[in-house]
Amino acid sequence: MTPNPELVAHIEAHLLPRYEAYDAAHRRDHVEGVIERSMALAVHYDVDPNMIYAIAAWHDIGLCEGRELHHISSGRMLVEDDAMKRWFSNEQLHTMREAVEDHRASSSHPPRTIYGAIVAEADRQIVPEVVMLRTVQYGLAHYPALSREEHWQRFVGHLHEKYDHGGYLKLYIPHSDNATRLAELRAIIAQPDLLRSHFESIFERLTTE
Repeated sequence: MTPNPELVAHIEAHLLPRYEAYDAAHRRDHVEGVIERSMALAVHYDVDPNMIYAIAAWHDIGLCEGRELHHISSGRMLVEDDAMKRWFSNEQLHTMREAVEDHRASSSHPPRTIYGAIVAEADRQIVPEVVMLRTVQYGLAHYPALSREEHWQRFVGHLHEKYDHGGYLKLYIPHSDNATRLAELRAIIAQPDLLRSHFESIFERLTTE
């Protein structure tokens, strides 16, 4: 399953570089990872690879307008880009906008289409080390005035709220290995001393580099 080379070239030249201006947890390496995982999951479904590729590429671009509504901004920016009309019909763009809007883990509703489910699942990236790293990175980037202890409290609170049993994160694709990795992360969360050790190691590395 390979997307159109011209579409890929356009996005790599004109869209992906824009992610370098975002916080460390949402830069180009993040979006490229979401693209890669989305394409891998897509082989299990009857979907358009061009749509999957573009949805994954655009999913976080709206962060330039603020995190709270970035999923809405990203969807709007996708359909407002005239270049996308070279490869997609209005109907496809509508589906793609919905998928981008539905990718957010804290969404109040499940994705409306398989396109949204695939990219939402790919965006989860529940590798315990990566989740913890990105959580600390986000805190340092957005709350620089917090003390080390306050960063720890924010770190713990976020992990419990999103990833622990009863957290708001939901999984949608059975072909993903996210469920296994979520169980691994929950095992760490359940051990406060181990969780603190991970935090201290990450925080020390990021603040002394």
